[in-house]
Amino acid sequence: MIPIVTPAEMAAIDAAAPVPVAALVERAGAAVARAAVDLLGGTYGRRVAVVAGKGNNGADGRAAATRLQRRGVRCVVLDPDIAALPVEVDLVIDAAYGTGLSRPYDFPAVPEGVPVLAVDIPSGVDGLTGARLGSPPAADRTVTFAALKPGLLLEPGRELSGEVVVADIGLDTGDATIDLVEGSDVADWLPVPAATVHKWHHAIRIIGGSSTMTGAPRLAARSAQRLGAGYVQMAIPGRDGVDDPVEAVGYSLPASAWGAAAVADLDRVAAVLVGPGLGPGHDVDVATVLGVDRPLVLDGDALQPEFLDVIRDRAAPTVLTPHGGEFARLAGHTTTDPIAATRELAASIGAVVVHKGPTTIVADPDGPVLVVANGGPALATAGTGDVLAGAITALLAQGVDPVRAAASAVWLHAEAGREQVGLVASDLPDRLALLLSDG
Repeated sequence: MIPIVTPAEMAAIDAAAPVPVAALVERAGAAVARAAVDLLGGTYGRRVAVVAGKGNNGADGRAAATRLQRRGVRCVVLDPDIAALPVEVDLVIDAAYGTGLSRPYDFPAVPEGVPVLAVDIPSGVDGLTGARLGSPPAADRTVTFAALKPGLLLEPGRELSGEVVVADIGLDTGDATIDLVEGSDVADWLPVPAATVHKWHHAIRIIGGSSTMTGAPRLAARSAQRLGAGYVQMAIPGRDGVDDPVEAVGYSLPASAWGAAAVADLDRVAAVLVGPGLGPGHDVDVATVLGVDRPLVLDGDALQPEFLDVIRDRAAPTVLTPHGGEFARLAGHTTTDPIAATRELAASIGAVVVHKGPTTIVADPDGPVLVVANGGPALATAGTGDVLAGAITALLAQGVDPVRAAASAVWLHAEAGREQVGLVASDLPDRLALLLSDG
């Protein structure tokens, strides 16, 4: 995992540094200079414009310029309020303002075709929320220091930052409570089945859909099967059985007042998913399911504010999977700081919250937060959330810690949807299986 710290936390880390500021500036400047040389593809005769502010961010840029000049790069250092940049340059280094910027700032227009290297964060991007503060440049690469910052991972800051490189300059980030999930983390967290395992060890029950709308629970079932659920029961109100997937087992429920039937015989089930495709009008029955002593994933129409008090009283692990609109309804407000808001909701209800988006935030009720930032626009299509819910439930059934189960499923789900033209949700379960087989 890669640590993530807020601008305020970064300021405290800087203040506690074991070396003078001047030493940190030299280290930061060296990291920026290395990135600049890489982008330039050489040094001698190259031309670089460095937009440098008065603070430490500007000092980092000036230190980089000094190093580049020693290697034959022609550098011009410019004030951040300059009206226009020189046209005849090979690279622009944005060292105007860092993550502490709190006022609007318009970066001067970059000549067409000239790459931009941002120092710490593109100037004009809010370091906490990723929001635009004025007109920041679109960086080809950003060199940040010691740890990632939320604004580098949240849109539109994520897109504006380009490739992000974290440079170690000797600062201690060991107290960070937010981390970016990497593929190596997921590989470590995935369960390894024991030789004695059988299908009932990790059986799940999916409660969702209706007699005429079965797509959502079917997608969840396929995903769960591909991620290791050994036995999948599909309990669809008003439907006695299922045709697809053929490996799933139908569990008969009446069309209404189905709560008692849905929670019968749960002693052999390791985890329960409720909500995908369920539709409105089932509040009493969903509340009944919330009362079971089984790990539980809530998705779709099961994500209602009136259930929060019941969730607080649950002893078994609970995972909520809201998208942005559902999150606002659960939290009772919109937010510009999704990491803090997700952490707050998780702590207030004692459940893991998976706040879905281009960057997904997974908050543990005890405080730590995992961020998954490998998602792409291909996943913005109907049914992908059902696939994710099934994946989380499968990992939860196999005994994976709830936060790690959620973060692992989100990472795998995002990776399965990367660079896939014309993706539909039903493509994802098989792609999940391929990811697992590839290690």
